[in-house]
Amino acid sequence: MRSKRAKVRAGASLAATLPLLAGALALGTPAAHADGPARDVLKGTKPTWATTKADKGATSNGSGVSARVYLAGRDAAGLTAYAKAVSDPDSASYGKYLSAKQAQARFGATTAQVKAVKSWLTSAGLKVTGVTKHYVTVTGDVAAAEKAFGTQLHNYTKSGKTYRAPVATASVPAGLNGAVLTVTGLDNAPHKATHDDQLPPPDTVFRNAGPFSSYYGSNVASTLPNAYGSKIPYAVKGYTGQQLRAAYGAGTRTGKGVRVAITDAYASPTIAFDAATYAKKHGDAAWRSDQLRQVLPNKYVHTDECGASGWYGEETLDVEAVHAVAPAANVTYVGAASCYDDDLLDSLGKIVDGHLADIVSNSWGSIESAETTDVAAAYDQVFQFGAVEGIGFYFSSGDNGDEVANTGTKQVDTPANSAWVTGVGGTSLAVGKGDKYLWETGWGTLKATLSADGKSWTGFPGAFTSGAGGGTSATVSQPSYQKGVVPDALAKANGATAMRTVPDISAIADPNTGFLVGQTQTLPEGGQAYSEYRIGGTSLAAPVVAAVQALAQEARGGKAIGFANPAIYARYGSPAYHDVTDNPTGSGLAVARVDFVNGYDATDGLATSVRTLGKDSSLQAVRGYDDVTGVGSPAKGYVDSYRR
Repeated sequence: MRSKRAKVRAGASLAATLPLLAGALALGTPAAHADGPARDVLKGTKPTWATTKADKGATSNGSGVSARVYLAGRDAAGLTAYAKAVSDPDSASYGKYLSAKQAQARFGATTAQVKAVKSWLTSAGLKVTGVTKHYVTVTGDVAAAEKAFGTQLHNYTKSGKTYRAPVATASVPAGLNGAVLTVTGLDNAPHKATHDDQLPPPDTVFRNAGPFSSYYGSNVASTLPNAYGSKIPYAVKGYTGQQLRAAYGAGTRTGKGVRVAITDAYASPTIAFDAATYAKKHGDAAWRSDQLRQVLPNKYVHTDECGASGWYGEETLDVEAVHAVAPAANVTYVGAASCYDDDLLDSLGKIVDGHLADIVSNSWGSIESAETTDVAAAYDQVFQFGAVEGIGFYFSSGDNGDEVANTGTKQVDTPANSAWVTGVGGTSLAVGKGDKYLWETGWGTLKATLSADGKSWTGFPGAFTSGAGGGTSATVSQPSYQKGVVPDALAKANGATAMRTVPDISAIADPNTGFLVGQTQTLPEGGQAYSEYRIGGTSLAAPVVAAVQALAQEARGGKAIGFANPAIYARYGSPAYHDVTDNPTGSGLAVARVDFVNGYDATDGLATSVRTLGKDSSLQAVRGYDDVTGVGSPAKGYVDSYRR
């Protein structure tokens, strides 16, 4: 099951000879089946959890199946090759983007391909219920699905529940000549992004308790115990746009003329009011009447299952963070009909099909072990279409460090693991007096509470609570842009083969040095009102980096940066980045926090704790590239480096 990127609030806790994505799902060698002519295997369509041990027998032939048959297009290899060339600063094709219409004409499925796919599906007894530029949807019974895809469907146990899945990898008739990319829906385990974040929904107000620092170190907790041998400051109340713009070298750039899109599920009913109120209160430029728009589905589904209201705060954070850093950029929010992968893919597809933006911020994802290859292939195709159009996708890297504490297995998150997206890691940011950038550490938090007598921190430095996601993929091969930059110790952490390492770049994420956000919420005493609170997570880092990219695109004369990773790595080791390390002061770093136990007032008491900086599970931010912060965070020279 996919897991929505956890935001951490302050109150608790994408025929090239060397294609970038060597691990892309592809058709297998045609194989003769006992019951008919040769077929092409759709690799990855049998999930890893469908094991012999978990097999509970055949699914009833009459059971219903709903599936998506994704179309490979007329030149899948050409799409990959062009996406690479157009994104590579050293290529003669760099920046020679296609329009959405041109991309479809050159790489999209032909009318004949669609007709052939539909004919095959209906001949098997399935009903075609829809056709888009990307896929054909079908419904039918198990018997028809088994006939169409050349495999039996059985029931399997997974995490204590029973789900349907193919007994063998699905296949399609070789006579379709590679028209099918993959199929999803043969297994019916949840493929969705669910809420596991700790952001309060609109029906519960959340407030931060003080004391606070207005900038890093402005308010020292003189009455609290020492940490690392000295007094520590209280956590900041929450940085605002002015402080973040200064930290990441915005200068006079505002993102004017640049289009940024944000994807999430559902849509906040108060976003326009909240964004306008926040900008006014914190000195950001007022929103123009046409500057913020929403592209929403005709109807929403799975609202209870997905916890629809809990997604409102994600949209609010993303919109306000982008505007705070790039106040003149145009922002389009594209809401998915649900938290399911199918619907999130549709929202990304809308952006590519209509070229709604050049930069896309995405603050959601899941653990790599929960990703299935069929779904990954569908995502990567969208990302590649985006690349040839000059669209870059930015995904947060996760909030559970190496994921061991969360899942018991060291792994990275997805879609940040895709070789066709920019994975955004997280830092703890210190902005000092006069909005001066002081330093950053990798984001990783250990928490210890104040002892009963108030004289010490119990078990200091405490237990791991959260940290930026990162590490080495077990499924995606190393892309060419990481070669020579990512150390072999990381790239080959899982064996002799170099693999994709996450993240690529980073920005503020630690909720203890977080961002102040404003959202309409329900008050404990009744009624609704606008309220502000501090927030963090790589859900913050992704829109901040997307906004910085908008500033860079403006500096480039408005020319789209597109899929940015080759350009990001080309700047590695230059003054364009802060080279983030875990202990920049050499003495250990921590902040003190006082929180309302109930999350909104002192009725149930206060909880005082110490939160360390730069302690990200087994991941470490070191000099050079690392698996917490990638190449580093944008420095003063980053934005203008795109002028060259």
